Amino acid sequence: MKKTIIAAALLALGGAAASAQAVEEPKVFDNIYLGLDGGVTTPLNHHPFFGSMRGVAGLRIGKQITPTFGVGVESYFGVNTSSWKGRVHSSTAFDNSYIGAYGTVDLFNLFGGYKCAVRPFTIEAMAGAGWGHDYYSKADGVDDYNYFATKAGLNFNFNVNEHLTVSLRPSVTWNMNGHYEQSSVAYNANKATFNLMAGVSYRFGNGFQCVRPYNQAEIDALNGQVNELRGALDAAAVDYTALQAKARDLETALTACQSRKPEVVKEVSNKYNSVRFIFFRVGSYVITADQQPNVEMIAEYMRNHPASKVVIKGYASPEGNYEFNVRLAQNRAEAVKNALVKKYHISSDRITAEGEGIGNMFEEPSWNRVSVCTLEANN
Repeated sequence: MKKTIIAAALLALGGAAASAQAVEEPKVFDNIYLGLDGGVTTPLNHHPFFGSMRGVAGLRIGKQITPTFGVGVESYFGVNTSSWKGRVHSSTAFDNSYIGAYGTVDLFNLFGGYKCAVRPFTIEAMAGAGWGHDYYSKADGVDDYNYFATKAGLNFNFNVNEHLTVSLRPSVTWNMNGHYEQSSVAYNANKATFNLMAGVSYRFGNGFQCVRPYNQAEIDALNGQVNELRGALDAAAVDYTALQAKARDLETALTACQSRKPEVVKEVSNKYNSVRFIFFRVGSYVITADQQPNVEMIAEYMRNHPASKVVIKGYASPEGNYEFNVRLAQNRAEAVKNALVKKYHISSDRITAEGEGIGNMFEEPSWNRVSVCTLEANN
């Protein structure tokens, strides 16, 4: 029996080590569980199986070390029903109690490997040892009895989720001490009880997380990628510094531009025989009667040259608000275009009208209140 127990323990530890190779090491307080049990217990031999049966309740606290191997401590108390025939009855609420430590081996994970997920149903082999106590009546002149006990059984676990488990737990507990006429330590069915308990347990913390082991070639490749990324990061830092310097230069240039007085300078280099001027009064874009002949000259030329086009550029003198002058220059160009289209019936697609803002083509400021019309023969 001793050799069998040692072999089972070694097999369990081997299975636990094998499963742990693919599982990330959990934290200290992960996979600790608390369980409550209730059921029945009855002597295994020399007593009526059902006639001597009584209720039993217990508490378990344990930790799953690996997906295969777990440890814990438990206690349970048999309810006093005065059903032990031929025995001295207990004077307390309990007939007997047991407190001990145990270990478990998940047979599914041991032989099938851990699948990185909680199985809906598992079977555990359980073995433990601890302190047993029988309660007797002082009035009958019999003292309570202590003994060393061992326990073995199976846990049929129905896992509701990774935290909650409902179990059916049949087991056998042996009294290893001499009892009355016996004194040798042995696994004797005459000194054993059968227990059938149902329990519910809650597991705290995170479960087991699977990890994939990497070989050296994969590690070297990942290190190479890390080094490449570090190089790219260093290069990006250099580029960032250069861009910061460029941004500072642009900011300085922008500040200098903003501090300058707005000014628009346009020059006309066309030949004089293709250019006509229409002058305007201050702040106005209305073509006065004295300027109509210049508009008519442009229209007459375009009638005589059907392929010709005209570009009209409006200007304003520098007095007054800058934004107003920009709009005024555009309106002066549009005024000439509208006159050519509406009065002289020149096609609008032959006319381009643009506002050029403030002009300084002429030394006399008032002369810059003008639309400069450049004719293009387009031969």
